[in-house]
Amino acid sequence: MKRNILPGFGLSLGYTMFYLSVVVLLPLGALLIQPLDLGWAKFWKVATSGRALAAYGVSFSTALTAAAINFFVGLLASWVLVRYRFPGRRILDALVDFPFALPTAVAGVCFATLYAPNGWLGDWLESHGVHIINTTTGITVALVFIGFPFVVRTLMPVLADFEKEAEEASQSLGATRWQTFLRVIFPALFPALVTGFTLAFSRGVGEYGSVIFIAGNLPFKTEIAPLVIMAKLDQFDYAGAAAVAAVLLLFSFLMLILLNLLQAWATREPSR
Repeated sequence: MKRNILPGFGLSLGYTMFYLSVVVLLPLGALLIQPLDLGWAKFWKVATSGRALAAYGVSFSTALTAAAINFFVGLLASWVLVRYRFPGRRILDALVDFPFALPTAVAGVCFATLYAPNGWLGDWLESHGVHIINTTTGITVALVFIGFPFVVRTLMPVLADFEKEAEEASQSLGATRWQTFLRVIFPALFPALVTGFTLAFSRGVGEYGSVIFIAGNLPFKTEIAPLVIMAKLDQFDYAGAAAVAAVLLLFSFLMLILLNLLQAWATREPSR
């Protein structure tokens, strides 16, 4: 009789469901139930107030822009780290995980110091008319930093396992390097890229610590949705904070579904 290392199916499933319920389902349930205290009319008023709508726009637009930048930059970085061997490669590979290890508040302070008008880069940028502090550009820079590892770490294993025989076959049939990349390599990497993009986007929508130090937090201009939630919590408006958070959760959930459907379509496409 074959014995499993882990406990039986019933016990393993029970523990898994209990863990997911405590860590995921219960907090989400509390988040969705809390706004019910407001009633539908007041919930709609809070969730669609001018300040909240402006904050949604800032959060989603900057997160989407940062994820799109990481989509391309992450692909390039992954390609270099996987396909080439050069001095300092291991150090660069380790630095990819730096945003994971660095507290977000520390990252925010670093960005504020670096891009301030009297900072190392801020002084030079300001002299050329480029403003980073207190702008959506600064928010995007912070979100690119915290989202970069998601794309790279999702893509690198797929790129490392890609069979080079397919590339050689393509080149032997007369395809150029660019044609080989677009028609052979990129379709195989696209599902992983979509996954990394989704993770970076979702992370950026909810980011708080690294953004508030560089955004300026100006209502209707550079205020992010998580800051609106914190402001309501500071006023002990728990139901109002939950209403704004529920909208963020809904939009993020819909985006995840859309991107996962796109990933599933991309996975099936080569087999047709």
